Amino acid sequence: MTETEKIINLLDNLKAALVADDPPKQDTTEPMRVEMLTVKECAETVCGLSTYAIRKLVAQDKIPYVRVGEKGGKILIPKAALLDYLKIAS
Repeated sequence: MTETEKIINLLDNLKAALVADDPPKQDTTEPMRVEMLTVKECAETVCGLSTYAIRKLVAQDKIPYVRVGEKGGKILIPKAALLDYLKIAS
C-alpha cells in the first residue's frame, strides 16, 4: 500500500467516525428559567448600587433589559446579566 493510499484510508476512517457521532441533543422538556429583577431589586441585590446607576446602565445599553407594559413600562433585567456585567459571582 502506497503512502497516498494510507493517507486516503486514514481520512476515510476519520470521516466515518465523525459521521457516526451524533451531535448531543438538548433536553427541551423543561423551559429555561431566567430570574428577572426590577430596577429597585437590582439596587437591593448589589450593595452600593443606586436605582439611578441601574437606569443609567440601561439607558447606555450596557446591560440587557426588557420593558414590560406600555411606553415607559417596568424595566426588567436578568439577574445573571447584571452580576456578569459587574463581575460578581452569583
